[in-house]
Amino acid sequence: MEFKVVQKELEVQSRGWIPTFHDVSKEVMKIVAESGIKNGTCCIASHHTTCSVMVQECSHDIDTFDLEYLQHDLLDIMRELIPDYTDEGDYRHPGPLHAQFGRYVDEPGNYTSMNTDGHLRSVFFGRSETMTVKDGKLDGGEFAHVYFIDWDHVRARRRQINVTVMGTTEDVGDRKYNGGEVINTLRKFTPDEKAYDERFDFQLKDR
Repeated sequence: MEFKVVQKELEVQSRGWIPTFHDVSKEVMKIVAESGIKNGTCCIASHHTTCSVMVQECSHDIDTFDLEYLQHDLLDIMRELIPDYTDEGDYRHPGPLHAQFGRYVDEPGNYTSMNTDGHLRSVFFGRSETMTVKDGKLDGGEFAHVYFIDWDHVRARRRQINVTVMGTTEDVGDRKYNGGEVINTLRKFTPDEKAYDERFDFQLKDR
């Protein structure tokens, strides 16, 4: 059975001033289709520490911020957990040494290090997603889209998404576990847990 790995880099342009959500579903699905890999996994990962990847339904409706409603709902929740960096000193980071580092590597200004909210949101949300490849297609169910989120809104900038497809170029046979029988994960009570107790009488006597 042949094992194969294909890697591609997607380039996107974030707008700044508000987090940017990039729908890269078509590009990722095309990479999978052209990889020649029939069955395996596809990892979509951010190259950056202030960005995340999520797999979620397309919300269709778009507001005046050019965000799908579900995306803006998510942003509202993240702002509750991790408020926007709006005033100097909102967070401990960046300290004076880190600001100096930014100047050393030719950042355009101290303000570019005031992206602590983006770093923390990326930590909470995660920087990658791994999906299953079945029969040469990305398995996202009926409604899944792949989004790259740039939480860093201090400026517009170019971003990179890394896509790695790994797997076999051959069929894998029957995927059904135990013949496709539904697994019952509900709690099963023991006879002792279901036993009669005289304190039940008050509720049961009127039945």
